[in-house]
Amino acid sequence: MTKKITKKVIFILILMIFGGLGGIIADRYFFPYLSATKIFSRYEFLKKGSENTTIINKTEQVVIKEETSISKITSQISSAIVNIISYPNSDQKNVLNKSGNVSKNGTGTIVTGDGIIMTYASAINLEDSKYEIMTYDGNVYAATLLGVDSYSNLAFLKVEASNLAVVSFADSDSIKAGEKVVAVANSFGSYSNRYSAGLIGYFNAGYNLSKSVLASSEKLEGIYEADFNFQKYFIGGPVVDYNGQVVGITGVVERDNVQSFFLIPSNKVKVVIDRAIKKELELNPVLGIYYVPLSKTYAIENNLSVEAGALIYSTFGQQGLAIIANSPAQKAGLKLGDIITAVGDQSITLEKSFPDLLYTHKKGEQIKLVVLRDGQTLDILVQL
Repeated sequence: MTKKITKKVIFILILMIFGGLGGIIADRYFFPYLSATKIFSRYEFLKKGSENTTIINKTEQVVIKEETSISKITSQISSAIVNIISYPNSDQKNVLNKSGNVSKNGTGTIVTGDGIIMTYASAINLEDSKYEIMTYDGNVYAATLLGVDSYSNLAFLKVEASNLAVVSFADSDSIKAGEKVVAVANSFGSYSNRYSAGLIGYFNAGYNLSKSVLASSEKLEGIYEADFNFQKYFIGGPVVDYNGQVVGITGVVERDNVQSFFLIPSNKVKVVIDRAIKKELELNPVLGIYYVPLSKTYAIENNLSVEAGALIYSTFGQQGLAIIANSPAQKAGLKLGDIITAVGDQSITLEKSFPDLLYTHKKGEQIKLVVLRDGQTLDILVQL
């Protein structure tokens, strides 16, 4: 008797399961299909059954406009971009100063809330000039020139203000070739930001800001190349990543009447800003050599035993053209053909260039240079 009841229960459960599945299939698919046909579309109960149907696996296409994203990126830093007006130090702003310069507009970036502003030296007039700063909110401030960093060519001005908007800096060591970035400028006669989108093309580790074909121990080395249009309008302005953080500052060097544009990486910029805040721009170290930054290719071509370092060099093979007279380098006994491989305990590499390591010291300090000379390794003390 019990077995019969159990079989009946199991049979009923099976019917309910298959009946339920059939009802779901009919409700989700069969009835909506019938209600869409010409014959059954007149029946109201089929229409109501299809109104509550849920469509499974629906795919939506979402379109993101890149220009909208760029607008959001630049809005994060726009309030920290200023227009720097530099004009002759006289009562009339439209006359020439002693250097033959007239009024000039350049782009600047606010780097401290109490009014320190950074730009590239060639974006403003430096000699015999006055300065005014136009900000995004329409205010105009008188500014004084704090100084120019000889290592990076970055110039710093100061206005009397507080609680100003400032930019934030990215870790430029994490920036890779091919990344999208946005350049910002404000270098025209009225306050109006200008933008240009581009790509980081390459990190040129051996590029030195010296105006000579040879590298200078006193000039920054290692820059980013980028592909912006009209780069001359962006000198001194920031370049930001898609998080709105500054990855570099646009600079320019002229060699043989040809302008070369580049980005000073933000990590190098931060070191210079720290020196400007401490009012130590006048304490930059001076060594006094011209050299070739070594690479693996150069070492192979010239049969050198090391692949990184600074080879003291002269195109004409003359000591006096490679080592500046009466410089700390000459007084320390450095010679043409010496290869400097380290500053103190820090080895020179593509990532840590010779000028970068030298810049961590100040004028008046004594440092040790590790030098390779005629196959011998020497420790040479230099008073900067």
